[in-house]
Amino acid sequence: MSAVLTGAGRALPTTIDQDAAWDGFFADHYAGVRAARRVFAGSGVRRRHAVANPLDEDISGWSTGARMQRYVQEALPLGKQAVAAALDDAGLAPGDVGLFAVATCTGYATPGLDIRLASDLGMPPGLQRLLVGHMGCYAAVPGLAAVGDYVTARSRPAVLLCCELTSLHVQPPVRELDQVVAHALFSDAAAAVVLQPGRAGRGQGRRLAGVVARTDPSTADHMTWDVTDLGFRMGLSPRVPDVLSRHVGDVVQELLTGAGLRIEDVAGWAVHPGGPRILDVVRDHLGLAEEQLAASRHVLAEHGNCSSATVLLVLEELADVDGPVVAMAFGPGLTLYAALLLPS
Repeated sequence: MSAVLTGAGRALPTTIDQDAAWDGFFADHYAGVRAARRVFAGSGVRRRHAVANPLDEDISGWSTGARMQRYVQEALPLGKQAVAAALDDAGLAPGDVGLFAVATCTGYATPGLDIRLASDLGMPPGLQRLLVGHMGCYAAVPGLAAVGDYVTARSRPAVLLCCELTSLHVQPPVRELDQVVAHALFSDAAAAVVLQPGRAGRGQGRRLAGVVARTDPSTADHMTWDVTDLGFRMGLSPRVPDVLSRHVGDVVQELLTGAGLRIEDVAGWAVHPGGPRILDVVRDHLGLAEEQLAASRHVLAEHGNCSSATVLLVLEELADVDGPVVAMAFGPGLTLYAALLLPS
């Protein structure tokens, strides 16, 4: 018995054009920061999504409390839509779910999204729940590992929802370039997947065949996500791609060797598009062709970096790929997570 990914769903708030966001808000926000326009132009993002559209409202001076209240208001309908779509795709009802896991690093409330959404969706009162908080962009992969273990051990379906509303954390204007980079890349999305118990050879979906993690604590200061009085503030070092280049090859080799596979055997690469340089590093150090990262580049261009939800969006792009798929994501730690998904 194994855990098989059988359904996926997404929900996206208002789409904004990257150039319009620059011209209508960020050009004034970063007036005097000479590199800011170049950063926005080179982000690889053409369009993204925002519950707090900077063209309509400037929330950069809001308190963290006000942002958290807005998070609950916006996240509930998006999360409900994404989970309902994933369950429908899997052919399941809310009452069939045994575990509901929610990953988010952009908002907190108690009762959390897991409790509120489970009630709204009509999940059973004996439902088990898991909240994966503040892991950042890679949280979907350990989330998959956790729900996969549950499905395998309990023979019950499980749902993972990643819901990230980064637009609620636009910061006051500062001259630090890492803030410009964050505001050029990050976006909002909710994405959900369903895992069910299954056996190899049944052809039901993609089987979760392995997960590998690697954390380099010596570079923990390279990527941070700090809670401040004015929302959550991203710290982002330009050395992040260099650190990833030291570890990505070993992580992928360990993942594939455990399944008796080689890089050449992988049919699809769902690489978290943290930014264009991140994708370049993965391509170059794994010896991939540029077209093998087309799904990741497309998601970055059309949706931006939606933190933990992003790799699930890339997996959706690869839904019709026939063969092994590797999903990879990166975040604070610095941490790399990779999962292997095989045809069931």
